[in-house]
Amino acid sequence: MTDRVYPSAKPTNGAAALVGNPSFPATKAQLYNASRPAYRPQPPRRSRRSCFCACCLWTTLTVLLLLLIAAVAGAVLWVLYRPHRPNFTLSSLQISQFNLTSSSKLTSKFNLTIVARNPNKKLKFFYDPIGVSITASGVPVGDGSIPAFVHFTKNTTTLRTIISSTGASVDSTILKSDLKNKKSLPLKIQLDTKVRVKIGGLKTKKVRVRVRCDGVNAAVPTGKTPATASTANAKCKVDLRIKIWKWTF
Repeated sequence: MTDRVYPSAKPTNGAAALVGNPSFPATKAQLYNASRPAYRPQPPRRSRRSCFCACCLWTTLTVLLLLLIAAVAGAVLWVLYRPHRPNFTLSSLQISQFNLTSSSKLTSKFNLTIVARNPNKKLKFFYDPIGVSITASGVPVGDGSIPAFVHFTKNTTTLRTIISSTGASVDSTILKSDLKNKKSLPLKIQLDTKVRVKIGGLKTKKVRVRVRCDGVNAAVPTGKTPATASTANAKCKVDLRIKIWKWTF
């Protein structure tokens, strides 16, 4: 005879649910996490400051590289062509006429000779017409011009012209003072023009050139005999900038 145990050991459906899967109310943390979207890590962002620093660095490196290339190219150009400025020398200056009236009207005539030398072996100069002016103690006493010419390599060219002034009004006080005290006039000669330089098959743009000659003293002629100026201490300075692309010599 089998023994029966009361109550039965088999739990009811409700009891089984309580034992196997007990039901409790959700906590606040569980409810908050359920409503939040899934976390997705974002890629790191570069700050504006770091971008600016990187841009400055690359710009500086680029400029330094361009300067290095220009320096190397200039050195190569110098070694290949050895560019030098032309030389100008005052050969002679004669005063044929110098009349200063009481009404400060000047009539003058100068015979000017200048020697131009091109010391370069591979540079050729193309000069525009040259304007020439002469001043005495800062007072203009005559002007003229020299025709355009080509200065070939290793060439010496003699330039002659007449500088004159006809009835021009001048500041006669300074001129009369120099003639009375020094018996001569300190003269300065200035040449202004534009020149184009040819190096091999390359021609530069026209650049300004100015030649100043000072240290000249001349007496005023008496009668019809021209007075020869003293040019032993004359020095001519050439102001020329030869620009080839990015380089200036």
